[in-house]
Amino acid sequence: MKKFVLCLPMIAFLGACAGTANQADIDQINATRVYFDFNSAKISDESHAKLIPVAMIMKRNTNLKVMVEGHTDARGTDEYNMALGSLRAGNAAHVLLVDGVEQSRVETKSYGKRNPAFAGSTAEAYRKNRNATLVVIQ
Repeated sequence: MKKFVLCLPMIAFLGACAGTANQADIDQINATRVYFDFNSAKISDESHAKLIPVAMIMKRNTNLKVMVEGHTDARGTDEYNMALGSLRAGNAAHVLLVDGVEQSRVETKSYGKRNPAFAGSTAEAYRKNRNATLVVIQ
């Protein structure tokens, strides 16, 4: 039976691999916003592709936790939009979980049509407000 001995530099390296995230990783996660079609919570291929790098960052940095915030445009009732925002956040979070991020590190919250990121009642403002936004929890 072979024995392996880890020297201190190796232990430090292994700790760094699972250590604290750098600011660039945090900024990348905080800049992640995926968009949805009208009355939909379906994750598009484009949105899925945006979430995969976040999962990779989180798997490298096991101390990170994220909040996935679901948003809708201003149309519809408060109740409907809160439920739709919850579905959007949950579906975006599901991508992270399927890709190996522990459930305890991913939270979801629905804002519905409250706290819109983009003001206005134009088609463009509505499109931009139908999103799930990721925020690192410190």
